[in-house]
Amino acid sequence: MATAIWNDVVIAESEDTVIVEGNHYFPVDSVRTELLKGSDTTSVCPWKGTASYYTVVVNGEENQDAAWYYPEPSEAARQIAGHIAFWRGVEVVV
Repeated sequence: MATAIWNDVVIAESEDTVIVEGNHYFPVDSVRTELLKGSDTTSVCPWKGTASYYTVVVNGEENQDAAWYYPEPSEAARQIAGHIAFWRGVEVVV
């Protein structure tokens, strides 16, 4: 079981994460999406494609662009379609 926590609040929890480059990608249905706010930030990975970001919002505090996902991952990264990963102080406990 992998659990993503920020500010002592569980953001995501799943036994079915996909690990890519050391990051746990959580299925969307295991993420408390009410704690995510859309962001205009994007980045490009040469082999996964273009990532989009969410800001994590817990108890009125924001962690800018602390979650990311690939809306249209490349064929090589298709296993992370429909998944969200975390960083920037979000602790993932296994």
